[in-house]
Amino acid sequence: MNRYGPMYGPDVTFLGVDRCTLDDPASYADADVVIVGAPFDGGTSHRPGTRFGPSAIRQACYLPHDGSRPSLAMRVDGLRDLRVYDAGDVEMFSGDIERSLTSLEAAVYAVAAAGAIPIVLGGDHSIALPDATGVARQHGLGRVSLVHFDAHADTGHIEFGSLHGHGQPMRRLIESGAVRGDRFLQIGLRGYWPDPPTLAWMAAQRMRSYEMTELVSRGLDTCLSEAFTIATDECEGVFLSVDVDVVDPGMAPGTGTPEPGGLTSRQLLDAVRRVCYELPVVGVDVVEVAPPYDHADITAYLGNRVVLEALSAIARRRRDAAGGPPWDPRQPLLDGR
Repeated sequence: MNRYGPMYGPDVTFLGVDRCTLDDPASYADADVVIVGAPFDGGTSHRPGTRFGPSAIRQACYLPHDGSRPSLAMRVDGLRDLRVYDAGDVEMFSGDIERSLTSLEAAVYAVAAAGAIPIVLGGDHSIALPDATGVARQHGLGRVSLVHFDAHADTGHIEFGSLHGHGQPMRRLIESGAVRGDRFLQIGLRGYWPDPPTLAWMAAQRMRSYEMTELVSRGLDTCLSEAFTIATDECEGVFLSVDVDVVDPGMAPGTGTPEPGGLTSRQLLDAVRRVCYELPVVGVDVVEVAPPYDHADITAYLGNRVVLEALSAIARRRRDAAGGPPWDPRQPLLDGR
């Protein structure tokens, strides 16, 4: 688990935060959060290119890479109010998916076992299996719920003769016992997959999937509040998995399996903020940013901001828990008086 460095792109950390090495626990002993890169697209069923995602997400910002980002919304600096390190990329060879996923699970578990929150930059969504499993090994198998933003359910069984791929990690997580099916919340599904037999399997696991027509009809905030109640029942923590294709491809074209009709960028950022402020998040991954299909880096920018919203909300949740006045989203930034 040595710090591999520039697997695909320059060896830079997320917006200039300090480096750490997973083989040296002392280098992140005081960490609140550790960024881990997972540059893997060996599980892709359509358009590859997400191996370049971690590098793009780390760099996508017009501000100085100085390890500081004060949030106008949350009134905290997620990169400074939390102790954030970047462990670099896990070495992941696209020709050997089982070895690559095993290496990533070991890295995520090392971070979780050190008492820090792993934030994993993907990579295709096959990495959700080792990400959530590594966290569940620390916090308890079946004791971590999963909040999953995605256009696709990712509950397929066998794809191209393999049990592993970016359309299958959620089934493998439930089958392994790492995550309970009845504590699995999916938000943003739409389109023309999965097929009826797969939906029947999902129903048998008691999964809760919010398809876009339901989100539009009932309202995203209402559905999120309902999902949060389920997520915190009989679970010690929450793993947040964000596939950028949950956003409409008009706002996030740089992804491997675009599906029209998704959330707006604004809706996703607001939702991520709510998840990480209101729930006990113990792990995060941001996946399916594919720079070869991006336009003007807008999908990479979105991935970067998803990470920042998560960090800012986690920092504000901890500040409020320590006795500060609770965050009020209605509070004006400047009241003009």
